[in-house]
Amino acid sequence: MLQDRDRYIDQFTEFVEASPTSYHAVASLAEALVAAGFVEHREADAWLGIEPAGRGFVRRDGALIAWRAGSAVHAASPVRVFGCHTDSPGFVLKPQPDTQAEGWAQIGVEVYGGPLLNSWLDRDLAIAGRLVLRDGSEALARTGAVARIPQLAIHLDRGVNNGLTLDKQRHTQPIVGLGEVSAVELLARSAGVDAADVVAMDARVADAQAPARIGAEGELLASPRLDNLSSVVAGLAAIVETEPAADSIAMLAAFDHEELGSESRSGASGPFLEEVLDRLRAGLGADVEDAARGLAGSWCLSADAGHSVHPNYPERHDPQVRPRAGQGPMLKVNANQRYASDAHGAALWTRCCAAAGIGIQEFVSNNGVPCGTTIGPLTATRIGIRTVDVGVPLLSMHSARELAHVDDLHGLAKAAGGFFAGA
Repeated sequence: MLQDRDRYIDQFTEFVEASPTSYHAVASLAEALVAAGFVEHREADAWLGIEPAGRGFVRRDGALIAWRAGSAVHAASPVRVFGCHTDSPGFVLKPQPDTQAEGWAQIGVEVYGGPLLNSWLDRDLAIAGRLVLRDGSEALARTGAVARIPQLAIHLDRGVNNGLTLDKQRHTQPIVGLGEVSAVELLARSAGVDAADVVAMDARVADAQAPARIGAEGELLASPRLDNLSSVVAGLAAIVETEPAADSIAMLAAFDHEELGSESRSGASGPFLEEVLDRLRAGLGADVEDAARGLAGSWCLSADAGHSVHPNYPERHDPQVRPRAGQGPMLKVNANQRYASDAHGAALWTRCCAAAGIGIQEFVSNNGVPCGTTIGPLTATRIGIRTVDVGVPLLSMHSARELAHVDDLHGLAKAAGGFFAGA
């Protein structure tokens, strides 16, 4: 996929369609990794450590960490971590979600992260998530297009085009039919389990429309969840197809809950990455000195979506630094460390892009429009690893359906390959 852009985009769209939630994304990652010869390790099992040329991964809820050892790996080997996140903004089902109003069946939802609320109106929505059964086992579930958040007709709100205001409680509850409808039954049926066996669930609504290539030359991809499956798939392709530098360990760290601040056991602020690194070091016979030396030579490439200059709102961007779609993935810079990039990180990223043969551009915010943040500063703070923030330029970030250039999506994967190869 790293050598064939169109094949990469085809595989990318299949991954997005198969991954309406972070739990589905992790299942998609695991399936692809097993097919590529990676061995799954369970957290509760004893680990034997990394063998030369070894490949492995471990899951934790909606997060997954995979690794691939170089041919001459040793106790003080540096690690190259490609960090990303599996979750996207949207709506999560509340407890006791089944409600009725004026004859309509609805499901109660809670806002997850910071979605563009209006982008979810009048879209065909699926319900997806994980079901926990009485015996403690899990089942992934996903319905077809069963839900919709209907907007009020213009005839009943003549001023709507002068400013739309949505109440997050009253105006965002999807309809799922008429009369009485059970969300649990819908999900259980889609998973092939008995609804009576479902004791709890983590479920959300998801855009049911498939990604599509658009634009005069098919150069654009309109898709849900580009933030941040654009990075997840890039890291997956890179770790599967790239031989790591001989004395290094390539690692894909796909965290959950970035859109909420990452403060969870499967988020970047949690202990997951540190625990995996400690276990792998122990398997290599590393002592404290070895671990410190290895970390000193390590890097994290924090990959998350960024903003392309918007043609209808050019004043919202920095007047000098103007990242554009199709010009390559971006180095993300912020003086207040909302991004973790510095000059050494910029040099590393330049080498990665040069090795991949792709363009490079930068992103910095307009001083009057503060930027968000990523897992980069969090990982740097918790692990002490040198970190650089990068990402694909998007339009409509946090919309139900975002927009990117196919060259940028593919370019990020190629640059990730250069990163793992030791650029």
